[in-house]
Amino acid sequence: MSEPILQMNNIEKHFGNVIALAGVSFDIRPGECHCLLGDNGAGKSTFIKTMSGVHKPTSGEILFEGKPMSFDSPRDAMEAGIATVFQDLAMIPLMSVTRNFFMGREPTKGHGLFKRFDVQHANEVTMSEMKKMGINLREPDQAVGTLSGGERQTVAIARAVYFGAKVLILDEPTSALGVRQTSNVLATIAKVREQGIGVVFISHNVRHAMSVGDRFTVLNRGKTHGTAKKGEITSEELQDLMAGGQELAELEGSLGGTI
Repeated sequence: MSEPILQMNNIEKHFGNVIALAGVSFDIRPGECHCLLGDNGAGKSTFIKTMSGVHKPTSGEILFEGKPMSFDSPRDAMEAGIATVFQDLAMIPLMSVTRNFFMGREPTKGHGLFKRFDVQHANEVTMSEMKKMGINLREPDQAVGTLSGGERQTVAIARAVYFGAKVLILDEPTSALGVRQTSNVLATIAKVREQGIGVVFISHNVRHAMSVGDRFTVLNRGKTHGTAKKGEITSEELQDLMAGGQELAELEGSLGGTI
């Protein structure tokens, strides 16, 4: 088993008197898909924002490639190789796929006053990188808004991979997709893993997680219920942990089995 690229050890995050994370530990290895599961309000968003440099942990340790790391901003995390694809995707629908792919990192040619966007190179890279992920674009200058939700997710993933992601954090990538689009995104995740990139798959959908995950960590009220490898836990058991099965059982007992 290879060493983790990223380790989060005993992470706590407080917002005033509110404890959003209470000693969460998590790690991700090259080529692995580690699923972080939890219901709404479990602390998933706070955790990935801490992992990606948006929040600084109140306490705990972050190790990146074995070295202590403190990110001052998401840009610091991105430069280290931690890329996050959020649900809103940060794309401009009326702009072309190429423009969205290279937004803020446009390749140029020429010098001084003659320096300009290298459209041909950008288009070639976009078409090539999307093809690697199984998407054949009609043309690179088509508006990104004409793509399906799954294809837009693939654009964001391909962009992160092209710009050197070592860890790819996917925030609920299948939550708003249909069956076919979900299947395409899950296939894209498999292609990303083949390149040795660690994938952190954030979800509340156990079926989707079970189809791509190697390990599963359940987050509930800012705490983890441990980590299980594929084959060590069933989807029913994962669902039960997410929903607070023990708490429901106790409540059902106190109400005389009326739930």
